[in-house]
This record gives sequence, structure tokens and C-alpha cells, in this order.
Amino acid sequence: MLEIKELTCGYDSKFSLKDISFNLGDREVLGIIGPNGSGKTTLLRAMTRMLAPKKGAIILQGRDISRFGLKELAQRIAVVSQDFTAVPMSVEEFVLLGRIPHFEALRFLETRKDIEIAQKSMDLTDTLKLKGQLVTELSGGERQLALIARALAQEPKLLLLDEPTTHLDITHQVGILDLIKRLNRELALTVVMVLHDLNLASEYCNRLILLDEGRVHKMGVPDEVLKYQIIEEVYKTVVVEGKNPISQRPYILVVSEEERRNRDTK
Repeated sequence: MLEIKELTCGYDSKFSLKDISFNLGDREVLGIIGPNGSGKTTLLRAMTRMLAPKKGAIILQGRDISRFGLKELAQRIAVVSQDFTAVPMSVEEFVLLGRIPHFEALRFLETRKDIEIAQKSMDLTDTLKLKGQLVTELSGGERQLALIARALAQEPKLLLLDEPTTHLDITHQVGILDLIKRLNRELALTVVMVLHDLNLASEYCNRLILLDEGRVHKMGVPDEVLKYQIIEEVYKTVVVEGKNPISQRPYILVVSEEERRNRDTK
């Protein structure tokens, strides 16, 4: 689906991604993890051409993304971003915005097909019941579902999500990520998502990329990446590594300063 070759990119400031290389398989769910400021969102922006490479290339389905027109790229890649300002429009109107990349020249109104695809997207995300409600009146979890529905209306092959569970309680976190996995299976979507919670990343992703200071520190399946030695080295804190007794996926537990001090005095 996607190949990133020796990517170096960044901003006018000193920070940049350096020599990032990896392949993303068709229908894979890839998690990007790392401390604040490690380059997670920067990498997503590079994948959508918001940031141009200073070196290297990003290849989508065999073509460099620089060779896609913006509409053509938006028909293949959809983004669920943190940067979202709610406007007073209905959920249905908001989801229909996802159809714009499929509009022909000089077409300004939705067709019956556009409406059917938007309704299917809302049905898949359980937002059809909210279609007449204003986006500004939604809860955080409902708003996130509406954002995913709009992305699905683009009919993408690759879905990028930037911290989709931020500010949500555990019920909504699990609900959003269960939905993403279901869409991955049922729609054959390839998914890349930035996650802060290492244990959620472990449970829901096939592979993980751990970034540190703009470079790939470790890449592999969760069992290979979520080793306590690796996490302590990158996050600069003491942790304990274990296994989820149900899924057998690795999990990481933090150790408080008080517990560390008590342990050192014993």
C-alpha cells in the first residue's frame, strides 16, 4: 500500500524527521508511538503531502504521492485529525463534505450516490441517528465518530488517524478502536494511527513504529517493540512489562517515584 524511502522532512525550526524508511502492507493496522515531540504527527503530515520531503520519497500504490493531484490523493487517503474546529452544520452535511474529492468539475451539489455513500458511512459509524443534529452539539465521542464517517465518505484505501482516542474516556476509546478494527476487516482499509497509549497500541495494531527525536528507534510487532528496556530508554521512565492474560499482547505499567524510592530503600 505505502512505501516510505529514506524520508527527511520538517519545518523551518530545527526539528525534522530523519531517514525514515518502512513499508505498509495492504489491510495492515500500523501504530505510530513515541514521546511528545518525537515526530508522530509530522510523519502523518508528510504522508498527506502537507509537508514536502527534503529527501526521500513516499510511494502510494506504486506512485510517488507528488505525482497525484490533490483530488486524486484525497480519493485514496483520508485523515482524521486533531485539528478540528466545529461549525454549525448538521452531521449529514458534515459527512457529505467527504464526497467533495469525487465531484467532477463545475458540480456543486451532491448526487443520490453521494447521499447513499454518506448514509452508509454514518450507518457504519453509528452516527445515522445523529444526522440531523448540529456538529457543535455533539459530545467528544460522537464528534470523533462523525469525523470518521466523513473520512469513510471519501471511500479511501488508506485511513490516517492522529490520536483518535485523545480526551475520550475508556469506554469511548475502546469503542473507537473496535470500530477502526472492524472497518479494517470489513472494508479492507489500511490504517495508520498515532497513539499515545502504549497498551491500546499493543492491543489494536499489527505493527508499531516507535519514534524518538525524529528517527525510527524500533519497528516491529508489539512483542518486539514494547520491551521494558526499549520503553525506558526512549521515555526516560521506569516501567514494568507484562502480558494481557486474554490477548497475550504485551502491556506496559508505569512505576511511580514513591514506589521506586520504597523499592530502593528495601
